[in-house]
Amino acid sequence: MGPIGVFRRPSVTSLFWASLDLMTVLLAGLLALRVHTAIPAQLPAYSVVPSLLHASPHTMLFYVLWYALCIIFFSRSYGLYGPIQGRSGLHEQRMTIQGSLTAGLVLCGTLYLSNGNAVSRMVVMLTVVISTALLCMRRALQRRSFYRRSLAGIETRNVLIVGAGRVGHALRNHLDSLQHLGFRFKGFVALTEREAELGDADVVGDVRNCLSLARSLFVDEIFFSVPGDKKLIISTVEEARQAGIDVRVVPDLYDGLAWNAQVEYIGQFPTIPLHRRDFPIGAFLLKRVLDITLSSIALAVLSPIMLAIAIAVRLDSKGSIFYRAHRIGRKGRTFACYKFRTMVNDADKLKEQLAHMNERDSVLFKISNDPRITRVGRRLRKYSLDELPQFYNVLRGDMSLVGPRPPIAREVEQYDLDHLRRLDVLPGITGLWQVEARQDPSFDSYISLDTAYVENWSLWLDMKILARTLGVVFAGTGS
Repeated sequence: MGPIGVFRRPSVTSLFWASLDLMTVLLAGLLALRVHTAIPAQLPAYSVVPSLLHASPHTMLFYVLWYALCIIFFSRSYGLYGPIQGRSGLHEQRMTIQGSLTAGLVLCGTLYLSNGNAVSRMVVMLTVVISTALLCMRRALQRRSFYRRSLAGIETRNVLIVGAGRVGHALRNHLDSLQHLGFRFKGFVALTEREAELGDADVVGDVRNCLSLARSLFVDEIFFSVPGDKKLIISTVEEARQAGIDVRVVPDLYDGLAWNAQVEYIGQFPTIPLHRRDFPIGAFLLKRVLDITLSSIALAVLSPIMLAIAIAVRLDSKGSIFYRAHRIGRKGRTFACYKFRTMVNDADKLKEQLAHMNERDSVLFKISNDPRITRVGRRLRKYSLDELPQFYNVLRGDMSLVGPRPPIAREVEQYDLDHLRRLDVLPGITGLWQVEARQDPSFDSYISLDTAYVENWSLWLDMKILARTLGVVFAGTGS
């Protein structure tokens, strides 16, 4: 097998950012036209600015689209569609301005060669200025939002470093200093027996079980910090590609291993990406917009019902109104999941005493006539009303409307390696298992349906699950 090259075809992510740039330039062109309509009345009669009336709307649209395509070309050439961690905010703004102005020069050249005298140069200038300002503003807001999510632990990338030597520790310390970029160090992987025998507490395994460790620790990227056998590295990259895990190397150590690959800086640390999975960011952003919109509407519309439920829970039995449970979310992140309390106050302590009555197999726990459930709680569970506070979790970004149900830590501890696949996405209020096999006691069915959802996810699938959930709720088939 020859050297590894980075896949250079435009990715879905690049197409998404390019589409945003296209819409931004079209908006800038529209704003430029509206501003220009107020200018002629204020100009003297001898003004040399050509009249916009001489240019047809189709002609103007053609030139604006050509300018947008030029911006997209230069933005991609300057690496503005790559991961945000690979460039600084200042460099991003500089490249955005440079790309916009260079595209503007190309547009002016096109107008000159095509004798586009009917097109107002004022509109051209305004379009370039407004689009540059909008692009810079949009990227600055996007970066600020990314930093905020990363520091909150929502948008993170778990990292394994192969090699526990000087370079590996320097890379680890550098990543730890860049918490705002979302990198989270999960451990070193020993490349030699000597490294494994040093007794470093941060060494979690050796390179032979690197992919198993990566999957169990929800790793997003593997960094090679020391030279090693080229065949071993290539095989690791191929396995990582199949598992959807990115791989990077320190460039000075791997001369000839990665051809036609651009050096990317993580802070001040140079790296070369050998493999990068194509993350469908556009679809996931649409999913997030859907989550925020529908959960906000639900909380507003259902607030009277939730108030009535809160009063009923308080009057029915002693204890708090809400039940706050620690659940395991995406990539093993722990979060507080909220529900209306449906059990007696010491329900968790009584669970061990009722273990012999469990009707589910393996790690699941379920009792048909659970004595811990209160009178009001039984009605709430029947129509899934106890889960209404989880719309707040959706707003916070801990959960989604649709996804696998969030497990407790005790369940995850008993998972096999393949079961962790269901934790690759945000947990949901409802999911495929809830609408397909809610009363099925089989743990295998529970896992297989959640895994099927993760592997076949689409917005259309989410919409179908949400529609079917309404039928399940109104039918009162809840537990």
